[in-house]
Amino acid sequence: MNGGWTVVVVLAVGTAAIKAAGPALVGGRELSPGLLRVISLFAPALLAALIVVETFGGSGRSLVLDARAAGLAAAALVLLTTESLIGAVVSAAGVTALLRLVT
Repeated sequence: MNGGWTVVVVLAVGTAAIKAAGPALVGGRELSPGLLRVISLFAPALLAALIVVETFGGSGRSLVLDARAAGLAAAALVLLTTESLIGAVVSAAGVTALLRLVT
């Protein structure tokens, strides 16, 4: 087995161990309401961080404003006005593609 497959196997075992740790440590106990509120905020915070990094991140630690930012703004506008997720995705892709074509 080469180095690449070793990494894949180690990551798979590590992921399984992390997923098993939660039920093993908590068991059948109920979590406190405060902890449940914090846990429920992890996914939206991580998604927002990924969107910001992928939209505004440049090479290294630089901030870039390009067609991706305009696409994000178009998606936000569609979500604020119509709450259509498909419309937001289509408008973001269209605005980004159009600006990349023009510039």
